[in-house]
Amino acid sequence: MANTDCLPFFVEGEVVKGFGRGSKELGIPTANFPEDVVRSMPESLKLGVYYGWASVDGGPVLPMVMSVGWNPYYHNTVKTMETHILNKFKEDFYGLTLKVIMVGFIRPMENYPSVDELIKAINSDIALSKEKLSTPEARDFQRNNFFSSQPDSCSGSRL
Repeated sequence: MANTDCLPFFVEGEVVKGFGRGSKELGIPTANFPEDVVRSMPESLKLGVYYGWASVDGGPVLPMVMSVGWNPYYHNTVKTMETHILNKFKEDFYGLTLKVIMVGFIRPMENYPSVDELIKAINSDIALSKEKLSTPEARDFQRNNFFSSQPDSCSGSRL
């Protein structure tokens, strides 16, 4: 079980290129934080899948799911924070600022026997995040002043 003492968790950073698997192989594009932002995450925040809200460069605040960890299916040697924003974007937004509020924990990192099973799990995470983010308590974070100013609790990196 994840340590949720510091949830919600606020994090901000520049969107960088990832491994290129999200859009191409999985059909689930992600916005990736740079390694220094990932390294700044507190050790108490467990690896796994989280749900919350995201905004790119001051744009609309949209629901998101985020994988924080090593992605065991791909045998990553670098820990990543990959944010899937539940929205279709017309173009990539590398170099822009991504702000997220991690509101809740969905599940720990898991390995899967096939890419199809991984995609099925991610789609389940997306469905669960939509359900969790529809509550009044979760929707309050969508209007949090973090998206227009400084965070007010448990802040992460601001690069």
